[in-house]
Amino acid sequence: MAAFDFGVKVDPDLFDKQLHTTCSVNVQDYIMQGWEMFRENIGEFTGFTLIIFAVSAVCSVFYSASPLVFSAIGAALSAGYTIAAFRLSSGQPILFNDFFRGFNYFLPLFLAALATSILVTIGFVLLLVPGIYLAVGYMFTNFLVIDYRMEFWQAMEMSRKIIARNWFAFFGFALVLLVLNLLGALALGVGLLVTLPVTSCAAAIAYKEIVGLYSSEW
Repeated sequence: MAAFDFGVKVDPDLFDKQLHTTCSVNVQDYIMQGWEMFRENIGEFTGFTLIIFAVSAVCSVFYSASPLVFSAIGAALSAGYTIAAFRLSSGQPILFNDFFRGFNYFLPLFLAALATSILVTIGFVLLLVPGIYLAVGYMFTNFLVIDYRMEFWQAMEMSRKIIARNWFAFFGFALVLLVLNLLGALALGVGLLVTLPVTSCAAAIAYKEIVGLYSSEW
């Protein structure tokens, strides 16, 4: 997929099972698998996370100049964890440059991040609860963009519909991931070197277990 492709419209019938059945969300299992992924590839994940920290530091200095540009870069970089997790969970090796393949999905990831941010913010401003509902509901958006090359709006809506089948379980999962990263941040920020890749991989594994991987190349 070229970086500035909008993505494709995917046949919704491919998600018939996910849209009509209630899934189980095995939080502990996802986190343990995410931990094992990190532990077995600690050098690659730690090195990539350090790069994200460096980019974030630069962004914090120049953020006011062009926040949209830096948001787009952040979305593409964060997708690196997803691509690594997809490859590892399907038995493929990873190279360090695989973490930067998120830039192949630059435009739809950026549009998804922008639209999600706007809608979730509106939801929080209105009554708080709609914002929480959408923030959890859009959890699988980036995974669908990467796995199906899906255009951003369909990915957002498909994610919301799939997660709505068992929203409270996903809310619990999202809360655990948030707490882990908060604990990582409290450990002088150093803990994020572990918690960011572990929680990102855990979320990608949850997607794989619940939706299934469609592609074999990311």
